Amino acid sequence: MGSAALVKHSSQRTNALVLVEGESDANAVRALAVRVGCDLDSGRIAIVSAGGVTNFARVLLAHLRAHPHARVCGMYDIGEEWHVRRALARAELLKSDSGSLEASGFFACVADLEDELIRALGVAAVERVVEEQSELASFRRFQAMPEHRHSQTHQQLHRFLGTRATRKIRSATRLAEALDLANLPRPLQQLAARLRAVDDA
Repeated sequence: MGSAALVKHSSQRTNALVLVEGESDANAVRALAVRVGCDLDSGRIAIVSAGGVTNFARVLLAHLRAHPHARVCGMYDIGEEWHVRRALARAELLKSDSGSLEASGFFACVADLEDELIRALGVAAVERVVEEQSELASFRRFQAMPEHRHSQTHQQLHRFLGTRATRKIRSATRLAEALDLANLPRPLQQLAARLRAVDDA
């Protein structure tokens, strides 16, 4: 997140911050908010991409200086837990030095959010999203490449979605829109509960 975006964000009163690593994660959470009937504007909920997990501490501290009473939650990739734990400790938000970060409102994706979405939806549903974006032919060519042809379709989809930043961001929204609300990936299920709680407050 650039300094200009931080200034803009800080100038508006917020009741809650949902902090995620990248723009694709932010898009998925915004789509989820719509799906669960959460009005981000009326609830004054800011969904912010940190532009990488190493920026979590800077964004958290800037937000809390501007909005000391706001609730904070977020989502991260489990492989980046150390960075998130350190950021929460610096912002004095860590509920436990050694326990789960869930107590502090931060929820982990096993690999990353795209992997969670693919597993929740299933290969066929994800391929339909790819087709709706007029990229199925490109995906079939990707599958035929020697370095990918022996991988499972789940892995091929995960790699394909990540080959372009714009594809990853656009697909995150579409995949979140396609989710069955009764079968949300665990981190999104937990964030949905937080969003509802803030919106109902």
